[in-house]
Amino acid sequence: MMTTRFIAPVAALALCATTVTSCISDSDIPYPNIQANILDFEVEGQTRNALIDTLQRTVTVNINDSVNPARLKVERFTLAPGASLVTDTTVITDGLDLTSPMTLTLKVYREYDWTITAIRNVTRSFAVAGQIGPSVIDAEAHTVTVTLPTSADLKAVTVTAMKLAGATATYSPELVGKPHDFTSPVTVNVSEYGATTPWTITVNTTDLAVDITSVDAWTRVAWLHASVKEGASCRFEYRRADAGENAAWTAAPATWTIDGEAGELICRVIHLDPVTEYVARAIDTMTGASSPEVTFTTGNEVQVPNANFTEWWLDGKIWCPWAKDGEDFWGTGNKGATTLGDSNTTPVIDAESATGYAGASLDTRFVGIGMLGKLAAGNLFSGIYVRTDGTNGVLSLGRPFIERPTSLRATIKYHSATISHSSTDFSYLKGRPDTCVVWCALIDSEEPYEIRTKPSDRHLFDENAPEVIAYGRFQQGSDIENLTTVDIPLTYVATDRRPRYIIIVASASKYGDFFTGGAGSLLTVKNYTLTYDYPDL
Repeated sequence: MMTTRFIAPVAALALCATTVTSCISDSDIPYPNIQANILDFEVEGQTRNALIDTLQRTVTVNINDSVNPARLKVERFTLAPGASLVTDTTVITDGLDLTSPMTLTLKVYREYDWTITAIRNVTRSFAVAGQIGPSVIDAEAHTVTVTLPTSADLKAVTVTAMKLAGATATYSPELVGKPHDFTSPVTVNVSEYGATTPWTITVNTTDLAVDITSVDAWTRVAWLHASVKEGASCRFEYRRADAGENAAWTAAPATWTIDGEAGELICRVIHLDPVTEYVARAIDTMTGASSPEVTFTTGNEVQVPNANFTEWWLDGKIWCPWAKDGEDFWGTGNKGATTLGDSNTTPVIDAESATGYAGASLDTRFVGIGMLGKLAAGNLFSGIYVRTDGTNGVLSLGRPFIERPTSLRATIKYHSATISHSSTDFSYLKGRPDTCVVWCALIDSEEPYEIRTKPSDRHLFDENAPEVIAYGRFQQGSDIENLTTVDIPLTYVATDRRPRYIIIVASASKYGDFFTGGAGSLLTVKNYTLTYDYPDL
């Protein structure tokens, strides 16, 4: 059922003087600059929460391939208090046409254009019997390219799988399951929702029985992608480039190799040396044929600055986790907390440390007097506290970083207080134990990730956002009495994307962004270490 909330803007007050011949027009009134925001948005067939960016004024929805993007039913559409829809409301009630991005105009005093975009999650596939390597499918150009060995009869190629559009699409001609002549490119008409798109399918041949098509070189890990004849097997071998041409090859264990798409094998080579050039090849285990050799160079084993938090300085009453005039890699919410109280992220005092500090103490507190104030969760993050918006924070998460670690190792301890304060949406958590959280993400966006906690302008981190390459999280809703090292594996969505920023966040209260947590929760972060290898399988 669609739930839509339209709240009319406050009526403007026009003042007109009887002793003068003119009055004040609407354009003369200094209206406040309040942006009209979308808080929640959902359409039928949506596969996960919409990505709502109030900075760019965009909404992105992911939909499955069984719904018609030209007529999407809106299930939920919530505007911020005071905002109203200027665009004809029938675009909402009659169904959205999101075959291309559309614009909705909202208003709070002034008008604001929002762009709504749908990403249709279509998993495409195409395979023929005996192919070498995966098919190359270009969804924009509507082409498919397949490779067979030179010995194949192109007049009788059997298509074993074909899915080039959504679940309800039809194909003419229908190729699956019968031989077809591919001595020249074949056109297939793909129809769905009243539209027909021609696709061109081309079959090429090659003399190579096995070939390494690409290498994704990390720091101590490399991913080797090889094309092989469908159903065949191969082994991967590698050695340091400086070992010489006569040096022995190291064979990767069979457990390091996994199946990719049809005709593709992927080998995850581990335990490599950083900043080292290697040579690799693939060998067909049935014929002994070897692929051409490929070279690759591994990355650097980089650690983040001040990872043991021995460097601090006091700027007025704001504790800063870096040396004065040093690199401000880390940020905290102390600028916001000190508007009504003292810093709640502070150094751990250690007389044995050369600086007198060794760690960070993240303390969740209610800051203010009586009812005037808010819960401030103790937090620590890679980035900058940008500004305070009323009693809310605006943060910039992420510091430049291009390497690909496999996990974040954190040494922490934690005291969980009972949740004493909450926002309306999280009132059901009151009386329960608080939960600490430590998470890490690698992103490849042009700029760091902006966080805004103000409810009417909220923009929080989404681990499923398209710019997120890797993500890992640890959380616990009970005490960790002694310093404990936890390993937080990073799960990558792709092995070939290189990050631009690293985000590391710790908080004594998981829902601190919603001003929900237990006053007295205390998370101690003693050290961070990035690891760059995988264990043996």
